[in-house]
Amino acid sequence: METNETEIVKNLKRLKTLHFRTLKPANDESKTYTAQIEVLNYLELGCVITDMLKLCILALDHDMQNVPEKKNQSINVSLILETVLQLFPLSEIEFLSFVGEAV
Repeated sequence: METNETEIVKNLKRLKTLHFRTLKPANDESKTYTAQIEVLNYLELGCVITDMLKLCILALDHDMQNVPEKKNQSINVSLILETVLQLFPLSEIEFLSFVGEAV
C-alpha cells in the first residue's frame, strides 16, 4: 500500500511541475507569487488599466459621469477579456482533472 501512495505522490509532483505555470514565486522571501500578462507596449498596458478602471466605475455608478471626457469614451471589453484570459489558470485546472482521475 505504501508503494502505491509513494507512486501517487511522485506522479502528483510530476504533474505539478508540468501544469502549475500561472503563478511564479516572487524573487524575495515573502512566500508570494506573481502572475504575468503580456502586452505589446506601454500604450496597450495603459489601455488595459484605464479600461479596467472605467469598467469598475461603470459597475459602481451605472454611468460614466465620473470618467474624464476623452475623444474615445468606449471601454475595450475585448482587451480586458484577453487580459483576464491570460491570467486564467487553465494548466492548473487541467492538473486538477488529472488528480481527479488518479484518485
